[in-house]
Amino acid sequence: MKAGQRLWNRDELLLVINLYCKLTFGQMDGRNPSVIKLAGLLNRTPGSVALKLANFASLDTSLKQAGMSNASQLDQQVWNEFYADWSGMAFESERLLADKEHITLEEVAAEYEPIPPIPVGRVKDQLVKVRVNQQFFRRTVLAAYDNTCCITGLRQPELLVAGHIKPWAEDVANRLNPRNGLALNALHDRAFELGLFTIRPEDYVIEVSSTVRKAERADADAAGALLGRFHGQELRLPARKRFLPDPAFLAWHRVKWL
Repeated sequence: MKAGQRLWNRDELLLVINLYCKLTFGQMDGRNPSVIKLAGLLNRTPGSVALKLANFASLDTSLKQAGMSNASQLDQQVWNEFYADWSGMAFESERLLADKEHITLEEVAAEYEPIPPIPVGRVKDQLVKVRVNQQFFRRTVLAAYDNTCCITGLRQPELLVAGHIKPWAEDVANRLNPRNGLALNALHDRAFELGLFTIRPEDYVIEVSSTVRKAERADADAAGALLGRFHGQELRLPARKRFLPDPAFLAWHRVKWL
């Protein structure tokens, strides 16, 4: 270690992983405002934060091509910890980030959707935690797909949701796993929930339900324009295939609805 250089600690690495999840792959350099902001919060240089982002990219098994291979033992340990417990580590990293930014977790939770008035207590604490984690999941999934609907190509973040492949209630362990997420507009998110289309796990091809494709003539034009025309097309995959949908989750959805 060079003279004057400071070792990274676990909390700092959690904050870098938090940022890694929320950035699209091409934004992980020292000129990015988000990288510069985190560097300021950590009292480090943007370049050093960018290097840590690259280290985590090299550890990310969801990527087909690894980044730099200079990850430390602690980098590997913290990455493994995060990957093994998405819900717990996402919330811990959001709490650390809120402390650094001098804001409350309630403010983080209300960033996308205001929290209804609830008396202070355990119920409110639980709601805040759920909302904070949902925010993290949303930002991570949308970043993976570069804020683009994976069915239609719509690039309007306000109209997109981070949909679960295996629903929130069905798989607690993977509620925040970005490989259990799809960036979808609200209409196609609902259609996926209802099994009106599935995605083949082996090649990520969209298969629209025969019920939709055989709609009554009165509905045929609308059904075809909104959903049927995507039958047989390949899903718009995440940039660099980072956090690619897990074939096991897609297979679960397919078995459920076919």
